[in-house]
Amino acid sequence: MEMPLTLIPLQIFALLYAIVIHEWSHGYAAYKMGDYTAYHAGRLSLNPIHHIDLFGTIILPGFLLISGSPFVFGYAKPVPVNPYNFKDYKKGEIIVSLAGPGSNLISVFVFTILYMLITKNPYEPSSSNYIAILLFFMILINLVLFAFNLLPIPPLDGSHVLQMILPEKYASKISQLGPYGFFIVILLLFLGVIRIYLGFILFIYTMVTGLPINYIMYNILNSFG
Repeated sequence: MEMPLTLIPLQIFALLYAIVIHEWSHGYAAYKMGDYTAYHAGRLSLNPIHHIDLFGTIILPGFLLISGSPFVFGYAKPVPVNPYNFKDYKKGEIIVSLAGPGSNLISVFVFTILYMLITKNPYEPSSSNYIAILLFFMILINLVLFAFNLLPIPPLDGSHVLQMILPEKYASKISQLGPYGFFIVILLLFLGVIRIYLGFILFIYTMVTGLPINYIMYNILNSFG
């Protein structure tokens, strides 16, 4: 079932919010840990223009829209961080790496509360309630971005955290995967591993909140069909 044209701007807005708050949080956490690289580069801003990546913010979401994907996904230009400026290198790396996904997770629960407050029937939001539908997309996209970035594959945030907590001999092996990270992600996508992983995360979300993401998405698309 293809995404109705009237809902595309809502998904784009939700995507821009999710990727901007993610990168801003990385930069702000680095700033608080003693690294001012992102600040001096003008990246401590919530203005999407400062975070646009040609492929991740424009080409990839555009391709998904053209291909009829049920939701839009993408990423922003990573904020520049110099971990050697941190007051505590290991602590700084962990905090800065978790700040991005953490901001998305906090957003998920804030938007979940708002969504449940303004919908009479959260399982089948009215097609005329665009605020509720926008909040739903905010939940979905932030949840996907949170989960995806925790994968322990370079250069994703999860790999940085794992390298900091593992013994050096194992951490170095993860670091060596850096040049192949993109291809590993593509392979896992092709094999369906990431789809299963994201499905599990959505299942956990449903268990915690009582909101079945896939069912709600189906009802939203069906109401515009």
